[in-house]
Amino acid sequence: MTDCIFCKIARGEIPSKKVYEDEDIFAFHDINPHAPVHFMIIPKQHVASLDEADMSHQSVLGKIMAKSGELARSQGLNDGFRMIVNTGRIGRQEVYHLHVHILGGPEPLGPMVTRR
Repeated sequence: MTDCIFCKIARGEIPSKKVYEDEDIFAFHDINPHAPVHFMIIPKQHVASLDEADMSHQSVLGKIMAKSGELARSQGLNDGFRMIVNTGRIGRQEVYHLHVHILGGPEPLGPMVTRR
């Protein structure tokens, strides 16, 4: 997808503060952080959302999960972090390129969601 902002970031067409890159995934800091450390990990291949992922994406999704701890520690998150995948309108996904948020900092994060 040529006009996807995250595809453009992964291709280097839009500058980002890169955390990590290999042939399959790209990680970069969020420009509007919600925690002292807030970065995202994306597959380089365009997948609109987790709802559209299937077994053909198993390897890259596994790599994102397996790499998350190492990348979090590289950003100083040595005592834990939160991983979030917003999916679709109800899940409040804003950019339709699958992305995993990694958030953390020196103090514990607030509740995951507000209870009703």
